[in-house]
Amino acid sequence: MDFDVIIIGAGPSGLTAALYLGRANLKTLILESVGSGGQLNYTYEVDNYPGFFGKGTELAEKMRSQSLKFGGIFSSEKVIEIKVLAGDIKLVKTRKNEYRAKSVIIATGANPRPLGAEGEEQFKGLGVSYCATCDGAFYKDKTVLVAGGGNTAFEDALYLSKFCKAVYLIHRRDKFRASANLVEKVRNNPKIIIRTNETIEKIQGDSMVKSVVLKHTLSSRISVLDTSAVFVAAGRLPNSAIVKDIVELDKSNYIVTDENMRTSVNGIYAVGDVRTTPLRQIITACADGAVAANDIAMNW
Repeated sequence: MDFDVIIIGAGPSGLTAALYLGRANLKTLILESVGSGGQLNYTYEVDNYPGFFGKGTELAEKMRSQSLKFGGIFSSEKVIEIKVLAGDIKLVKTRKNEYRAKSVIIATGANPRPLGAEGEEQFKGLGVSYCATCDGAFYKDKTVLVAGGGNTAFEDALYLSKFCKAVYLIHRRDKFRASANLVEKVRNNPKIIIRTNETIEKIQGDSMVKSVVLKHTLSSRISVLDTSAVFVAAGRLPNSAIVKDIVELDKSNYIVTDENMRTSVNGIYAVGDVRTTPLRQIITACADGAVAANDIAMNW
């Protein structure tokens, strides 16, 4: 089955690309294995996307409906292989079908690295968050917790301290991967309390997070810490395995692109959280999708 463009992934970046490609009258297929919306489905409330305030699932459905309005075709299939054929044609294989297209957009996103704590999955979007800049404002004047020891964890703690009553920074070791200047800033911030050599064993609450159970890694002492939210900053894992032997990746396995979202292979684009980018937000993902679709349409 032949298409002009195949988009792999139906998060905000992929759906925006589909919208723009449909408006350009290009025959577009969107392949997604787990339903549309991506990380939006784990975002309880969105308040930093211009013109919208509401649940992440609601925004995901609006994006999906709009992207299909202009002729995009959605299929729930898992992509297992991509090949570059003669004449720059791309072959995309799923478990059920084979598709061909001149251009492919990789919009597979990145998954937060989970803590593995009991209750983490249960309270996703209900106090467990993987994005402080997305959800932090909902916890104004409340006590929150950040889990991690790298730059992201320390940056998140500093960001949250601007409006939260108190921020606990929990790390399983007594040494940090974060840069020295960030560590110093956090240590000098009176609203941030650092607790080292502790792991989060359990996240608990009722309809929302209320507390966590901590275990000291040296003494095995168990303690309970009241908190309204757990911000997990243990890193992210880009879903780039499908193209790891085809396009250039950076040292963290994110896909390298230029300003037009082009990868190192002609006709293969990468958008959203799966690519190397300084900011991973809904709005930047949408912008990536628009830029890639525009580049394809302008060079068709």
